[in-house]
Amino acid sequence: MGTRAGKDGGQKLNPVKIFLLVGDPVKQSLSPAMFNAAFESLRLNSVYVAVEVPTKFLDDTVAGVRAIGISGLNVTTPHKIRIVDLLDELDDSANLVGAVNTVKNQRGKLIGFNTDGDGAIRALEENAGTVKGSKVVLLGAGGAARAIAFSLVRAGAELTIANRTFPRAKALVSDIERKLGSSANSVPLRRDRLRKVLKNADLLINATSVGMYPNVGQTLVTSDLIHHDMVVYDIVYKPLETRLLKEAKSAGAEVVNGLGMLVHQGALSFKVWTGKQAPIKVMESAARRELGRKDK
Repeated sequence: MGTRAGKDGGQKLNPVKIFLLVGDPVKQSLSPAMFNAAFESLRLNSVYVAVEVPTKFLDDTVAGVRAIGISGLNVTTPHKIRIVDLLDELDDSANLVGAVNTVKNQRGKLIGFNTDGDGAIRALEENAGTVKGSKVVLLGAGGAARAIAFSLVRAGAELTIANRTFPRAKALVSDIERKLGSSANSVPLRRDRLRKVLKNADLLINATSVGMYPNVGQTLVTSDLIHHDMVVYDIVYKPLETRLLKEAKSAGAEVVNGLGMLVHQGALSFKVWTGKQAPIKVMESAARRELGRKDK
């Protein structure tokens, strides 16, 4: 713990700021390594810890954050939507999306933000160019998918959402049309419907946890539904090459893995918490090292 001199010449404690990742599961997360490297790089007296929080304990966890003065949170599956009702305030991004992945404790007031959508778009455009005018098929309608969907439509993409629970896809489309005044489409996540919408798609995004470790053999889309002129983007980063990306490669498609989104959404969270520009290269390097370590 760092210190600084007090007015009387003694030492006054400069308490460490604590940031948490809350979700279930979080064991395989790269975020602690990534954020702690960023804090160290900028000599910030802060620490980041992953905490596994089952849904039934989310309310108590948020109460604990208030009670002990945790400085901020990252929120991951399955809490991004549920936590909204437990916060004091939402910024424009979280209010628009209806999901939160970042919380800042501002003098006892818990404020929710969402950096997932912008993080995903930054990572995608860094690797595959602009999404404006692209025909995009998005798999999923959960917290991360909601954020990505809103960001895609705002960026000028032509969006179709496919989800196994079709009413959730329809509800997300309704939210987009109501809040943005822009149209989007929804289809059931069935092979016959996917075949039809993917035929002319420029971009396929998996915004579900399907294919994430340890279920690495799973995929929602196989190579026969993918064409070689398509970009396939999987937000899963463990493993870096998911079953979906392997299927896409075998079809000759360009692929983008989930590490870039992790880093860019994390960098935006870092800015929310600290007011400082994140050391993105440091964060990416730390995430890659940790991923290599976890793979051993």
